[in-house]
Amino acid sequence: NGARAVSVLTEEDHFRGSLDDLRSAAADTGLPLLRKDFIVDGYQIYEARVWGASAVLLIAALLSDDRLHDLTGLAFDLGLDVLLEVHDAAELARALSFDGVVIGVNNRDLRSFEVSLETTLELAGRVPAERLLVGESGIRGRTDVEMLAACGVDAVLVGETILRDADVGQAVRSLMDPVPVVATRPVGQAQREDLR
Repeated sequence: NGARAVSVLTEEDHFRGSLDDLRSAAADTGLPLLRKDFIVDGYQIYEARVWGASAVLLIAALLSDDRLHDLTGLAFDLGLDVLLEVHDAAELARALSFDGVVIGVNNRDLRSFEVSLETTLELAGRVPAERLLVGESGIRGRTDVEMLAACGVDAVLVGETILRDADVGQAVRSLMDPVPVVATRPVGQAQREDLR
């Protein structure tokens, strides 16, 4: 259906996810799986590996640099990839100091819960071309995917838009088929203005 990986919410209290969902997705899809949770300790990394994840989400806003170092190191030791989520330029600068992580820009403000693709448009040009960049949240359609690709975003993490559709496979195809051409970063301010 065009998806290259599946993000699985495992956080129980706020998002009603579970580790069982991770195991089910592993059995049902055969795709690489991201454990999406508020990961704050190593035990959760071990859980991710045991329950079938290929990668874990770490949120820069929740973790000190020392903690990020420990958790990314553990994930890598266990053969897991890391999607390191940022929300602003300061968090991005921190994230870029960690080799081997995939950078994710979340367009949702964690304080107000407002969503704006401007977050990714503003930060994309600061991410070196050799680093993978993922746009997260607020992606409502093909136009958004194309706009993000045009500013150098390599992949998108889309949840709500896909899950609202009765045919999830068709929803993914409508976003990704044909696969958009990803521009080379960095993108200058003038080019970002042209994308709007």
